[in-house]
Amino acid sequence: MGRNRLRRARLGALAGTGALVLAVCSLAGAAGAVRQEPSPSTAPSSPSPGVASAQAAAPTPKPSASIGKSEGTLQVLTFQSHVEYGGANSAANWVSPFEKLTGCRVTRLDRVWTSEEMADRLKAGSYDVLSPPPDLAGRLIAEGRVRPIDSTLLRSYKDISKRLRDLPSIRRKDKVYGVPYLWGFNQVVYEGDAPGGADVLYRKGEVAIRNSPLSIADAALALRSAEPGLGIKDPFQLTPAQLDAAERLLTTKDGPERVYWQDSLDVIQAFSTGAVRVAQALPYHLDLFRRAGRPVKAMKVPATTGWVDSWMLAAGAASPNCAYRWLDWVGSPDVQRSASAWTGLAPANPKACDGHARRMCDVYHVRDDHLPGQVFFATRPAKDCGGLGGTCTDYAEWVKRWRKLVK
Repeated sequence: MGRNRLRRARLGALAGTGALVLAVCSLAGAAGAVRQEPSPSTAPSSPSPGVASAQAAAPTPKPSASIGKSEGTLQVLTFQSHVEYGGANSAANWVSPFEKLTGCRVTRLDRVWTSEEMADRLKAGSYDVLSPPPDLAGRLIAEGRVRPIDSTLLRSYKDISKRLRDLPSIRRKDKVYGVPYLWGFNQVVYEGDAPGGADVLYRKGEVAIRNSPLSIADAALALRSAEPGLGIKDPFQLTPAQLDAAERLLTTKDGPERVYWQDSLDVIQAFSTGAVRVAQALPYHLDLFRRAGRPVKAMKVPATTGWVDSWMLAAGAASPNCAYRWLDWVGSPDVQRSASAWTGLAPANPKACDGHARRMCDVYHVRDDHLPGQVFFATRPAKDCGGLGGTCTDYAEWVKRWRKLVK
């Protein structure tokens, strides 16, 4: 059994009253951020009686007249909780309304937990639309496995934040490959006295760090402040020397007390059991702890890392017209409002920032023009430094280093 799985079992066994209170709060709030439910291979083909989706009260987006005739079916690949069909909660359903509106029946809805699992699903089957994370999105674009999108067919595309629309993870020169959907950024949160500088996550043993190779970028960003002589500019595009330095920092205090978390419940349990007092977490976590009465604070840092999950059109889509209808649908304020409230992540479309999503928009500062400028959004590490010139390390090397660390 791997170290992370052992820690997760240990945390589950230690979970007491505090953890239970926090878990209940999390389920009552952004349920998708902590809910672990079986992933169905297919979604219901028609609306269930009595289902009331969170977006029902607002105007329903209509597909563009320029999109061709519906093929009748759609196959979807995404992350757990990013698309709901009413299976976990009848009020969380933005599949059935889409089917009723467009005539496109979602015949396959596969949901995964990790980027690696999504890559494996793509090898095993075909899909019309998918929402890969930035590390996988860059690979799919490079391999020609997703096709450019005609954004003029998508009515809400122009309403999505320009900063997110122009990210290199989903754009190549004048070609658009992704429709931003949900996003977030990392924070260092702590309980008790202020823990120190930006590298505190790596100078203490009892901390929680997100279990992802892209977490190397957070160590690189800490070094950007602590060791400016390294010349780190973009924490996701590192030279071999810079990657070595980030790895050294990550291993400084690594040991059995460090928690590498995969889902939100790990962070909640780690804090509530006293296993850690410092963690890499999300604004959602900070809001959750504060609502539960825990004195958890966020460290003030000059910059941090974040990510955007975007919807893409598969190169071999069997139903491209239904796929475009889906892209139009998931970019709308109504759907993004529901998805944000359910997942505890920020909507890419600021027009979704009312009703159920208002709280998430506030904690992620969606309408704050200043904060997004402090976020380095994830891109796939590449040898050509993301097209900026020079010699960097590719994502395969990041994965190799991370697997050596998290055994």
